[in-house]
Amino acid sequence: MIRAVIIINDQSNPRLVKFYDYQPVEKQHELIRNIYGVLCSRSENVSTFVQVESTFGPDTRLVYKTFATLYFIVIFDDSENELAILDVMQVFVETLDKCFTNACELDIVFNFNKVHTILDEIIMGGLLEAKLDLGYMS
Repeated sequence: MIRAVIIINDQSNPRLVKFYDYQPVEKQHELIRNIYGVLCSRSENVSTFVQVESTFGPDTRLVYKTFATLYFIVIFDDSENELAILDVMQVFVETLDKCFTNACELDIVFNFNKVHTILDEIIMGGLLEAKLDLGYMS
């Protein structure tokens, strides 16, 4: 199950935060600070898969991808595949690009309702939507 989808910029400002299991707002801010600290301390030549068991509990992983000045982050448990999550992230970014004609950070900030709707079409309640065609699932 997907536990959260987060988009933050390279200055640690959250641009989209969607937790699929309840977290108090203070805890969300703490988790985002911890995640940003982990991502900033990583070298550019290491894997984008991160174990975050100390932060989110056992069998929890994080996958991130950097597009321009934004970190797209998905936190999930061991029932999901890391490569499938990377594909989902790519589909999400490509959809944003099509909707906003070369999407940027300001598109996400000023069109947050549309961005949340797009995300809800891909991930509903922490589960991937079956209608999403990623190629390898057909």
